[in-house]
Amino acid sequence: MPQTQISLLGTPAGEIGHVTVTGSISGAHPGRLARYSQGDGESFIPRRPFSAGETVTVSGEVGAPARSFSYSFAVGDPDPIARLPEAAEPAGRPGTVLRFRSAPAITPAALTVTKTSPQARRDGDIFTAAYPGPGSTGPAIFDPSGALVWFHPLPRNTFATDLRVQTYAGRRVLTWWQGTISHHGFGYGEGEIYSDSYSRVATLHAGDGLAEDLHELTLTGDGAALISAWKPLYCDLSGIGGRARAALYDTVFQEIDVRTGLVRYEWDSLEHVPLTASYMPAAAASTAWPYDWFHLNSVRPASDGSLLVSSRATWAVYDVDHLTGRLRWQVGGRIPTLRSAAPLFAWQHDAEPLGPDLFSVFDNGGPPSTFAHSSGAVVAIDPAGGSASVVATIAIATPIFAQTQGDLQRLPDGSWWIGWGDVNESSQVAADGRQLFEAHTPAGSESYRSYRFPWSATPTRPPALALARTSAGALRAYASWNGATTVSAWRLQSGPTASDLRHSGAPIARRGFETELAAPAGAAYVAVEALAADGRVLARSTPLRAPP
Repeated sequence: MPQTQISLLGTPAGEIGHVTVTGSISGAHPGRLARYSQGDGESFIPRRPFSAGETVTVSGEVGAPARSFSYSFAVGDPDPIARLPEAAEPAGRPGTVLRFRSAPAITPAALTVTKTSPQARRDGDIFTAAYPGPGSTGPAIFDPSGALVWFHPLPRNTFATDLRVQTYAGRRVLTWWQGTISHHGFGYGEGEIYSDSYSRVATLHAGDGLAEDLHELTLTGDGAALISAWKPLYCDLSGIGGRARAALYDTVFQEIDVRTGLVRYEWDSLEHVPLTASYMPAAAASTAWPYDWFHLNSVRPASDGSLLVSSRATWAVYDVDHLTGRLRWQVGGRIPTLRSAAPLFAWQHDAEPLGPDLFSVFDNGGPPSTFAHSSGAVVAIDPAGGSASVVATIAIATPIFAQTQGDLQRLPDGSWWIGWGDVNESSQVAADGRQLFEAHTPAGSESYRSYRFPWSATPTRPPALALARTSAGALRAYASWNGATTVSAWRLQSGPTASDLRHSGAPIARRGFETELAAPAGAAYVAVEALAADGRVLARSTPLRAPP
């Protein structure tokens, strides 16, 4: 893109010098070198953009003694398509939206558990982000019974996807994408990294003039993040049955240095895969609706250092060399390098490395419909023999056809978690095929991915409290602590002033997200304490004056 940075990787920071950048149309480009926090290179940031369609030449010196280098790249012609954002639909029928007296801003879509089991109840909390409604949008955590644990409300028409637990700087963190979702099928937004006390650690932005897309945000373990982005470019598609004056999406992934925000590198689908590999027809593509020929929807590091990339529109999973960007092998699609006797999957999502020569995908199967219903697939590869095969299919007895989105997660106990994407369901299936769990959000909602993780957290903010009188004059207290996972009970305090409070009655066991407690009718001020299972005080709410 015209706003690209120039990534110079593979040498200690400070050993790059005399960098000269010249555009064939725009001329010389002054700029500055900024170091990556990983210590393995620098990024040249031009002071002004390049010109569309020009060739840019980069030269300089590296190392000691200095060695010269030089290379060039082409600048694309961006298609500034109008954004067509999806709209939120917060209204919902009674029972579809959660509401709490102590936390009136927290109004997520409810999660209803319809099937559970002892095994499923031990497998951690449920991480999801339902949209476009009913209820407010944002990332949410639910416990195995469907009770809300944590919710982060977002502004109206801002959506979240891909909430999960990852590791950053040696600590467990929450990550998700948030932004607007275009009717074109991708997102304009940013990535968020939050601590286990729900404090912001970092916000990620795509580089090179692009906006971060909703499809991927994976932390690599060395202070970097893999994210996806969509690059609309003007393109002549007449050679593949499209219009001469059209556009396409060059879907890409970038590796971003989390600490500095610098682009370490960018991988472009258009550079490595031919347009003829796509199963999407080009005839309807235009400058307003670019050709979505690749639709990159996941990129994950494999154990050998390569990157596993899923392309929905080519029905293929690619193994990408991390250093060169070249394809090492391809499974599925029109031109696989590892062949199979029959199609392995179609329009798939979420390619996940499971170990050497083994990965999983969520197989949508359409549209247009290719298989009877959507399912999970475990694929084994034999690079030496040039073959690939499905060795396990994960499904439920009632067929579900998820046209878009979805994911498959292998849990530590060997069972499988399925997020059904645009179908508002999540399921858990045992290794022997028994269904262990089923839950759904309200009709009309969907979630790009959903997951299960063990989660323990203590918020930095204090518990919330609301007070109300009944018609008979009794005083009721409503206590909650958004995101707290270790609260076992609540203990009420009351007194004549905010600074003179005493315990009132025995502790009351926590009942879901919000717990109701009876307060002395004559109390002037009331507060609550959150108690751990051993009776320790975890936190105390701000005292409130009782209503008359």
